[in-house]
Amino acid sequence: MDLVAPVVVEPLRRRRCSECLQGPLERMVVEYNALICLDCADLGHLVFLRRGDTALTRRAREGSTLWAVVVRHNKRRTRYERQGLLVEEAALARAEAACLADAEARARRRARDAARRATVDTEITATLRAEILRLFPSCPADRAEEISEHASAKGSGRVGRTAAGRSLDRGAVTAAVRASVRHVDTPYDSLLMQGVPRHQARTRVAPAIETVLRAWRHGAEDTRGPGRG
Repeated sequence: MDLVAPVVVEPLRRRRCSECLQGPLERMVVEYNALICLDCADLGHLVFLRRGDTALTRRAREGSTLWAVVVRHNKRRTRYERQGLLVEEAALARAEAACLADAEARARRRARDAARRATVDTEITATLRAEILRLFPSCPADRAEEISEHASAKGSGRVGRTAAGRSLDRGAVTAAVRASVRHVDTPYDSLLMQGVPRHQARTRVAPAIETVLRAWRHGAEDTRGPGRG
């Protein structure tokens, strides 16, 4: 049977319970459009566990007969975001003891995972750097390194982390190089700071970008087979 956890809200403004009039409320439950304090909602005996420790959260939730999700509205993102859980105090104590008992093993596992991810990231960056230098053989080596590191930064969503970037698509790699030239070798950023609209600024610096790219392409030979790029 699927479990449906109660949802507890951390209000952004001062609120009072519609039943006992207690307030201001740090956390509350919304029932039939009415604001209810945790005591009136029969959740007052639970303790708050802030999000962040995945193992502790999972164990406390699994060991708690009753638990609730705590959320807060993010005005900027216009959505509710999870802040943590309310769990039974005894369940939290057992979860903390269990996490303490196997902390060393989990630390070793995290270290192994981090080392594996670092190896993959290094390989992605090195491969991208080699392709940049193949397409732009006159590009300074330090710039190629800088571009590849920036484009392949983990979690960035940039070219090097996309499918096109990993497959060394010519357009994707060139886009990464062009972006670097735009910011480093032209007054593009200064134009933006002066209030020039982005599209106009790009149009102004386009000739300068192409000049640098032509110079960096000097000596390039396309050694890829049909269908690549």
